Amino acid sequence: MPPVVVVTGASAGVGRAVARAYGGRGAKVALLARGEKGLAAAADDVRNAGGTPLEQPTDVADFEQVDTAARRAEAELGPIDVWVNVAFSSVFARFADIEPEEYRRATEVTYLGFVHGTMAALHRMRTRDQGTIVQVGSALAYRGIPLQSAYCGAKHAVQGFTEALRCELLHEHSGIRTTMVQLPAVNTPQFTWLLSRLPEHAQPVPPIYQPELAARAVLHAADHPRRREYWVGTSTVATLLANAVAPGLLDRYLARTGFGAQQTGRPRPPRQPANLWEPADGPSGFDYGAHGEFDRLAKARDVQPMLSRHHGAAAAGLAVAVLAAGQLVRRAKGRR
Repeated sequence: MPPVVVVTGASAGVGRAVARAYGGRGAKVALLARGEKGLAAAADDVRNAGGTPLEQPTDVADFEQVDTAARRAEAELGPIDVWVNVAFSSVFARFADIEPEEYRRATEVTYLGFVHGTMAALHRMRTRDQGTIVQVGSALAYRGIPLQSAYCGAKHAVQGFTEALRCELLHEHSGIRTTMVQLPAVNTPQFTWLLSRLPEHAQPVPPIYQPELAARAVLHAADHPRRREYWVGTSTVATLLANAVAPGLLDRYLARTGFGAQQTGRPRPPRQPANLWEPADGPSGFDYGAHGEFDRLAKARDVQPMLSRHHGAAAAGLAVAVLAAGQLVRRAKGRR
């Protein structure tokens, strides 16, 4: 039987790429997002890839909408096997330039949206004691950066919430698994449609990766959810290790470089959409797709995810290499 998968934030970006990838597996995919034009195009992607889509316009900040979508997904597609939380919103601005209601809205979508999705999924998975919940996070779940305080705060909250939930499921000896995927900078439409008060057009902090790389990591995590989390991209590993070793030094580095690294040098478009309150891919907008504006700079592949998936073999290979190098050194010394 094809799996039943729910993807929030499925109309664009990483969510869109995840939905399309599951379509390629022949899955039944419930697509949750606010933007109707984006959802319709995502449904076409899933259908063309070989899957069965179910479009459900949903604001994840509203639990009743999320729960209704979960109910309909099970009624029309079958029991939910995998739930992938991706949806988010934010504001590109200094903290001092963000209004309280904007901060609240960004937090409700990006943090409470994950809580609502997890609640709706668990309510149904508990009756069967099986299922997988994947939380799509970010390196910024551990390391805050300037100009993204709302997003960083919400992702930190998702990280703490997921750790607490995982402990509870382990205590219950539950058959339900939850895992988290921490992503690097990804080339998605967020830099085109998020509310911005920056003087220049926003951009991801290089290196930038394509959403399909993120989608492959999400599907792998869903297939192997016993690992508590996955780090995706060499830059994610470098950032998280640097933050663990020298967070104060990283504070000063980001204070010096973080403002310029997140702006292109071009003026911000005066009519740039702001999907915080209304979807940019709604009835009066258009479909933005999975990719953002940075295809020329974005990388489709990275060696780190492959090494992460096979970390046992990679560690064994490293150990063999170290032993071999040690033997070569001893032989060289013996010939002196």
